[in-house]
Amino acid sequence: MFEPRKTSFRVAAEYQPLLRMIGLDAESVFADPRIIAWRKLSDRENCTLDADLGDAWRSPKVRLHVKRYFPVRGVPPAEDEARGHRALSIEKIPTAPLVGWGVLADGRSFTLFEDLAGYRPADKLIESGTPFTSLLEPTADLAAALHGAGLHHRDLYLCHFMARLPVDGVKGSVELKLIDTARVRRLPGFLTRQRWIVKDLAQFWYSTTKLPVTSEQRLAWLARYAERRKLPGGAVHRLRRSIEGKVRSIARHDRSLNMAQPNRNVSIPVEGAEIP
Repeated sequence: MFEPRKTSFRVAAEYQPLLRMIGLDAESVFADPRIIAWRKLSDRENCTLDADLGDAWRSPKVRLHVKRYFPVRGVPPAEDEARGHRALSIEKIPTAPLVGWGVLADGRSFTLFEDLAGYRPADKLIESGTPFTSLLEPTADLAAALHGAGLHHRDLYLCHFMARLPVDGVKGSVELKLIDTARVRRLPGFLTRQRWIVKDLAQFWYSTTKLPVTSEQRLAWLARYAERRKLPGGAVHRLRRSIEGKVRSIARHDRSLNMAQPNRNVSIPVEGAEIP
């Protein structure tokens, strides 16, 4: 049995007018027909909410990404997600804006994030023709900043790097935001810290093996990461050995998970795709 609790709904101050206009409260997050679930897993539903507000908001069309979590024992997942978001924000690691989150009396919980308009998952960009070289340094820099701030992600696949490319003909750099904040944690003490860092790096490395990314580019990515972390000489060689061993383990685990949940590594619905 789950211990009874009071229903709560925490909304960032700048988004309170938006949710009043949409007409959303904690209970309706699980009942509003405008909220469409595009993925259903054993522990949660990933959904979108689209609203047309005309001139009443800063953009006429608003999309929110909604995660609806089923009851669990212990800390509600939405609290984990909000905590991870707060950790990234404190360390100035770019991420999606958290609109609000809440927990219902029956143990269900939810989060609401604003859509990252103009951003796409890095893996989808590469699949559609963006060269990995365009994303090599920005993603390595973000991974280095994450670990340098004493954080790790536990799911650092390319699909969780949301990227916005410069507009054609306009000079500028790639902008990145790290999503899936429920996975973010503080790095533990000295004895196990490196194991979690290697896990993050191996997940990123593994996700590139499914894309047109060469071994030389992966090594260049790792060298850039080590440079930004100011790691000592020889660190790239040692990290590579540890990463490749972990990648083999991830590949075995991933094969079994993908058979059970084929769309588990999709971060958000692809623009223009039909939502089931």
